[in-house]
Amino acid sequence: MVAILGFSREQITSAVQDMYTRVAEAPQSRFHFPVGYEALNALDYPVDQIEQLPDDIAASFAGVGYPFNGNAIRPGDTTLDLGAGAGNDSFLAHSLTGPNGRVISLDLTSAMTRKLRQRADEEGTTIDVIQANAEHLPFASASIDSITSNGALNLVPDKRRAVTEMFRILKPGGRLQLADVVIDRPVTVDCDSDPRLWVECVVGATVEENLLAMLEDAGFEDIRIVRSIDYFAHSPSRQTREVAESFGARSVEIAARRGSRAPGRLRLWMRRSHPRRWLTALGKRGFLGVTALGLALLTCYGLLAATVLLATLGVQLTLNIQLWSGGIGLFTALTVLAVAVGKRRHHQLAPTCTALAGACLVFFTLFVDYWIAVELAGFIMLTGAVIWDLVLRRRDEARRLGLTHS
Repeated sequence: MVAILGFSREQITSAVQDMYTRVAEAPQSRFHFPVGYEALNALDYPVDQIEQLPDDIAASFAGVGYPFNGNAIRPGDTTLDLGAGAGNDSFLAHSLTGPNGRVISLDLTSAMTRKLRQRADEEGTTIDVIQANAEHLPFASASIDSITSNGALNLVPDKRRAVTEMFRILKPGGRLQLADVVIDRPVTVDCDSDPRLWVECVVGATVEENLLAMLEDAGFEDIRIVRSIDYFAHSPSRQTREVAESFGARSVEIAARRGSRAPGRLRLWMRRSHPRRWLTALGKRGFLGVTALGLALLTCYGLLAATVLLATLGVQLTLNIQLWSGGIGLFTALTVLAVAVGKRRHHQLAPTCTALAGACLVFFTLFVDYWIAVELAGFIMLTGAVIWDLVLRRRDEARRLGLTHS
């Protein structure tokens, strides 16, 4: 898959086109992902459908799932195959839409569109082939009945824009089926020091919850994951398999339906600002420790400062000492827990021990005997532990991606 952090849009586009030009023109080459009949069989394409495909088209298959499990295509549909590649799914979609339907194949890579166009002409198949970008779909609004996509969104720099474009061109009630790569946690290190990562790691993929949220934010309804696949287990590259495992990378097949209208700005803002979303995002990026520590410091010193400030203005505010101390203690304990969770990533116990020692000092001042120097020492140790944990997490991530050897 293609790394997108630290690169310009032009570099990403060039990397994608270079890789998939090779898949189109030399599918027998060694790639870090399965291609051809091996991939078709691994992803459980029915044998009778595989047998329908022209050999040269099947040889350049590079999908990540079987999107037809989404059952989005109906007879008579105008169907878009987004990121069609050599056109395997376009040929299958054509058999589903029937003589009264229309299949449009869109791909970014000229070698792929050229190969598909030539084969479609030779087969006498009425498939319209277009070279275009998923972020700017060249179709009128509400002009498409169904969309199928297989391993394309992962390669798009602006995924939210692409999802919005899919919603725009679908008719109300139109159906979407897609297979794409997702990960359990986002890549947070900068990948621009090693161009190999453009086509060797999974950082172009989206966190599963974020992908579903993007579809919902755009206005899609009835969104469901039909199947999850250990796609990278079939990779011939040991490095790719290891990196994929470390990020929980896999492919999913998703089905959805276009709603009648896109959500308004207020509704969209309420969705995006929901605490569940940003807490999940903070956790997956390793920032829960920072958040918990910040809340502990805010509760401890922020409320105290606010009380003093209000008193100078003539407003008397009495703090409930038990609730105040309990709040500080709760956020302190959550800080230690967040740091301890990081041990699963970097396997270092020292940050957790440091956090525990700092928490003990804070708890001593809260519940035994107050000494400001002890309290400050406790928070300093907690801060050091949180920063230490973050540094180790990023270092481990860079090592897994191979950046430390570039």
